[in-house]
Order: sequence, then C-alpha cells, then structure tokens
Amino acid sequence: MSATAGLIAVVAWSVQAIGQLEQQRSQQTTLETLLESSSTDHQLVHSSADSSENPPKPSNSLFHQTPDFKPIGAPSNPIVRVALLSQSPPRSVDLSGQAECRFRNGVIVQKRTLTKVITSRRSYLVTCQSGQDGAVIVNERPYPKTVYFLNRGGGGIVINQLPLERYVASVVGAEMPSHWNPEALKAQAVAARSYALVHLVRPADSDFNLGDTTRWQAYGGLNSQTEPTAAATKATQGLVLSFQGGLVESLYASTSEIAAEAHSHLGASMSQHGAQNMAMNGLKFNEILRRYYVGASLARLKTNGN
Repeated sequence: MSATAGLIAVVAWSVQAIGQLEQQRSQQTTLETLLESSSTDHQLVHSSADSSENPPKPSNSLFHQTPDFKPIGAPSNPIVRVALLSQSPPRSVDLSGQAECRFRNGVIVQKRTLTKVITSRRSYLVTCQSGQDGAVIVNERPYPKTVYFLNRGGGGIVINQLPLERYVASVVGAEMPSHWNPEALKAQAVAARSYALVHLVRPADSDFNLGDTTRWQAYGGLNSQTEPTAAATKATQGLVLSFQGGLVESLYASTSEIAAEAHSHLGASMSQHGAQNMAMNGLKFNEILRRYYVGASLARLKTNGN
C-alpha cells in the first residue's frame, strides 16, 4: 500500500489521453456533487465488540488535506487507468476470445506479430480490446477491457483501462485472500475504491492514474478477481470514505504493526488481518471501517455526472 497523503478535500482532475487517442472532458464542480452525501444510511458506527487487534487511536491530525484545487464530478463507475508496472516492459502478449489489437492508425496487429511489436525498441502505441468474453494476456497474465502498449522510445509500458468497480473487485482479491469473511472483503472493497478514486482526481502520471504494485495497491487483472471479491464489490458499489466533505485516501497494510510503521505519520490505516478478526467476531464492514478511519463516514458516488 502507498504511503502518501491521507485526505483530498478539494482536488483537480484532468486525465490526459494516451497518445492523444482519447479525450476525457474535465468538469469543474464541487465534492458535494461528486458525493451524494458525506453521511449516508450506511454510516460508520461505533461497536462494542472486541477484536484481537486494536486500531490506532484517533489524533488531531488523523487526515491530511490538499487545498487550493478545484474538485471535479465523476459518474458512479468511472474509468481508471492502471499502469501494469509489474509487467513492464512486456515480454509476451497473447489474445483470447474476441480480443484484438490495433496500431495508432487503426490497422489490426496480427496476433502472431504482437510480441515482436511490443518488444521492439522503436516507438509505438498499440491498443488492444478484450471484447465481451476475451482477455489480453500480458506475460501470461490475463487482463480485461482495454490494454495499451506504449513506447515513446525509452522502453515499453503497459496500461490497463477498465471501469472502477471491476478494478476494485480485482484489487480485493490481490490484497486479501478471497476465502476471508465477506465483511472483511467488503471493508477492503470500500478502502480500495476510496484509494483509487483519490488517484482518479490526482493521477500519478499523465498516462495513468496509479500502478498495480503495492506502491499503490495490488492489482492482478482477471487472476485476482473471484466470485467472493466480485460479491463484496457489488455489495458496496459506489461507497467511499469521506471526512468533512473530502475523500479519504484509505491507507491499509497487512497487520497493525506494519500499518503503524508505514502510515502512522500520515494518519489512519487499516490492518487487513485486524479487519478479518473483527469480521470473524461479528462486526459488519462499516463497523470495521469506523474502528480504523476514526471520524470518517461513508458517502456514495453520484449515479450520474449531473
């Protein structure tokens, strides 16, 4: 998990198109129109249930603000671009189902020449679409939706573009064992969604929002999406963490000790094993989140951009 700032109160979002193939319009609005409410009917509540791991105690500087930026609105399931840094530079590419790839000029890249193209040293932009039931297989790992292979002459990078909710379902499976308690998986889904949304409004790079490694949050494509992680994502769809009208960059780590070591100077951080223990003791996902992100509440993304 990343060790970056803990809260975006007001932010700016301007996502640049890869290779100028796509243009995503920036909108100026307020976080009040991005989020339906900073305190929904899924409010985070205190619970008296015991846990084998105690979350950090609240402090006066639990969250951090990034001022002087204007926020933008977003639909309930925006598009996220994930740099597959763990797979860059790519060594091999394959396609399954109805997936196909094209050069910048629209010419189809033949499947048999894909690996040769993306491992060459020349500049290129290849855009691959997975189709309805297909996948783009990078270094023997399958990814859904759109995969960009980009080389500006300094080495190839792979970027997976997909809807936020599908991304979250994969992150949950990469960050937590899928057989863990459903309430722990739900807590992880909300944390992963909030963290990703922060990087939608504050992208890490002009070409992508965040990476696929633990520098950000782990993402494994189709390999880490399972029925339990998809169910946890669906059950919490659109829910994010909010604090005083802002978005919480919900940091987390494997254990409370690691969370304290990595994130204590930044603010709140969830212990994943602690979340599992709490869930096994009967706590619901909103109660788990309330234990770790003290003072925060659940907010829901708008169902449209209006």
